[in-house]
Amino acid sequence: MSFKIPKLPYSYEDLEPFIDKKTMEIHYTKHHATYTENLNKFISGTDMINLSIEEILRRAHIEVPGIRNNSGGYYNHNIFWEILIPNEKFENPSINFSNILERDFKSFNSFKEKFTNLAMNCFGSGWTWLCVKNKKLTICSTANQDNPLMYGMGCEGIPILGLDVWEHAYYLKYQNRRIDYISSFWKIINWKKVEKNYINNIK
Repeated sequence: MSFKIPKLPYSYEDLEPFIDKKTMEIHYTKHHATYTENLNKFISGTDMINLSIEEILRRAHIEVPGIRNNSGGYYNHNIFWEILIPNEKFENPSINFSNILERDFKSFNSFKEKFTNLAMNCFGSGWTWLCVKNKKLTICSTANQDNPLMYGMGCEGIPILGLDVWEHAYYLKYQNRRIDYISSFWKIINWKKVEKNYINNIK
């Protein structure tokens, strides 16, 4: 099989003013599309052509860097797009998911603070994740296009929410102000999708 870039569930401008139209268009049609194209090139003619993206990620550490980087870039962006939502459709986490966040992080504010700090302190390019591990929620960061499904990340789990902190995700609008980008991220999270991801991965 070959992988296809998924259709966005909103238009490029729908996340404004939090993520601008130009950044969305470049991020999706250039960065994500290139990871997808390169992944298909790297796995063409190999036994990996019949694997799911999750299976590829779990063995990416023994493959050439091109497979690791592009499989991560493909998967990570899929997660990122699906957990965003236009601000006018934004809803806070449900009572059920709020209780789960409180169970594992003491409070929503504690979770938000910890996640924000990790995202701010992710040196260079990378991602910050909310994951499910043994039916509990954990937070971690990975460098480059790595993610928690890969071997030896030190933050193993199943990602249910991810924040892209590569500069290409925010630099046109926010320049070096990563904290402003992270603050905006909290206003466009699709908590219904995040909760659904959680439920699907505790079965």
